[in-house]
Amino acid sequence: MPVFDDGQKETEVPEVEDVVETDVLVVGSGPAGSSAALFLSTLGVDNIMITKYRWTANTPRAHITNQRAMEIFRDMGIEDQVLADATPHDLCGDTVFCTSIAGEEIGRIKTWGTRPDREADYQLASPCLTVDIPQTYLEPILVRNATTRGTQSRFSTEYLSHVQDEDGVTTTARDRLTGHEYKIRSKFLIGADGARSKVAEDIGLPYEGKMDIAGSMNITFKADISQLVDHRPSVLYWVIQPGSNVGGIGTGLVRMVRPWDEWLIVWGYDINEEPPNLDDEMAKGIVRDLLGMPDLEPEITGYSLWGVNEMYATHLQKGRVFCAGDAIHRHPPSNGLGSNTSVQDSYNLAWKLAAVLRGQADASLLESYSAERAPVAKRIVTRANRSAREFIDIFEALGVVGLDGDEMAKAIEERKANTPEGAAKRAALVKAMDTKNYEFNAHGVELGQFYESNAVVSDGTRPAPTADEDLYYQMSTSPGAHIPHAWVGNNVDKRALMDLAPYSRWTLLTGVTGEAWASAAGKIADELGLPLETVVIGPGHEVTDLYYDWTKLREVEESGAVLVRPDKHVAWRSMSLPEDPESALRSALTQVLGRA
Repeated sequence: MPVFDDGQKETEVPEVEDVVETDVLVVGSGPAGSSAALFLSTLGVDNIMITKYRWTANTPRAHITNQRAMEIFRDMGIEDQVLADATPHDLCGDTVFCTSIAGEEIGRIKTWGTRPDREADYQLASPCLTVDIPQTYLEPILVRNATTRGTQSRFSTEYLSHVQDEDGVTTTARDRLTGHEYKIRSKFLIGADGARSKVAEDIGLPYEGKMDIAGSMNITFKADISQLVDHRPSVLYWVIQPGSNVGGIGTGLVRMVRPWDEWLIVWGYDINEEPPNLDDEMAKGIVRDLLGMPDLEPEITGYSLWGVNEMYATHLQKGRVFCAGDAIHRHPPSNGLGSNTSVQDSYNLAWKLAAVLRGQADASLLESYSAERAPVAKRIVTRANRSAREFIDIFEALGVVGLDGDEMAKAIEERKANTPEGAAKRAALVKAMDTKNYEFNAHGVELGQFYESNAVVSDGTRPAPTADEDLYYQMSTSPGAHIPHAWVGNNVDKRALMDLAPYSRWTLLTGVTGEAWASAAGKIADELGLPLETVVIGPGHEVTDLYYDWTKLREVEESGAVLVRPDKHVAWRSMSLPEDPESALRSALTQVLGRA
């Protein structure tokens, strides 16, 4: 702007560019972004979260919240808030297959660990159970807690671009209300900006797979149909029927949003054709067809079209920029893995950023993020798409592949017949429905993440599978595994083992004959400037093995030790007490932290 000196001569003063500074910039406020902000603020890391949207999710997209995500919310101290807004575990699991909600049932599957034999697996594996909380309810909880703990949350603020150098990242953002552009200078940038991530595009992340392999639509509506569902409570009701307003023959999903009067329908369309012109009348027709209630007057609250994806990133970072959530794993909602994995991505990354920012770890620790989370991205994308394709087994069992209209209805009806053909269909249905356990009870996929990276000191072992690794979760203390669940405490206090290893520190677990680890850990903590505490579990100490489960699960001798990272994964273990525990622990920690 022009100014004048004493001689009234006009000179030019350069404009001062607006620059905001922070430690970490998070782009996106979905499950990955809002949880990253929450974790960083919980650890005391200065951060800004921006999103181009006016507020949090406006549709109840993600909903199944599995045990691992619930454990993380427990660790953050917000489990009760999530449970208060969630449909509880016992109302989630009677998944129904039918010709319409009011029509005939083809079968049911006990899902999300609600069948008695699987319920034991789920109860033994975690202090938390799977619940259903729509994204419209979960995101505000995450954003609210992140903001109250220190996050600067900026809505209607769009990421435009970034450049990075040796010392940090400079991001250009735009205020969508005023059009004003400004810079945000951060030491690190997290791109959690969804399946069309611009941050991921800007850093050139490598991907495998394809986008938009099929077309789908969501229709949200309100209608009290409790008389048809409250005796078979579930999150999911799958409808197989001849024909439809959109998409031909297939499987429609009627998904509970709030029991039992708010719903979401998912229905497909041919993505290779012109997309349907979805309006209120078409939406009502689809709702009436799938519910089997031709006279129903549903309140349509929204609808949208979306593409089914099968794509994952093989590397998740470049320099000081990292991506998380749907930006790195893009897949259909089968298995309910999306938001859960997104939260876990950020949980893995945030503590590492904090450790590097505080000088507790070398920047090489951050390379472990891709090494650990990229295989998880591949696994869940593969599993979700495979689960979606496994519906063909039900169609083939019913004999409806390639049929239309009345022919399809007759084929479905034939399953009742007292004929060899009817018997064959019934037998095939048993097998096909059992296959769907891989979508609805894949406990091993949900909990069985095993990390191999420079942030783990391997001893050459892995959790030894005793059953199908997708369906069953095997607890272990092998370095890289998540610490097992056990109830510990004393005569007045019962706690989950994970509660003894909070996100704010490293934790060394040992037994009575391993008491020497405590003094060794104290010295190493002071030496490395690292938050590290030792927990001795056994009689005569504050924490005892209440049911003797930890003794059976720890896989090390009583004098041994298990070193637990902030994210509850085992970094290293010693099978017994060595002659020099201080040296052994120092060697492990300096290796993991890149300070060897």
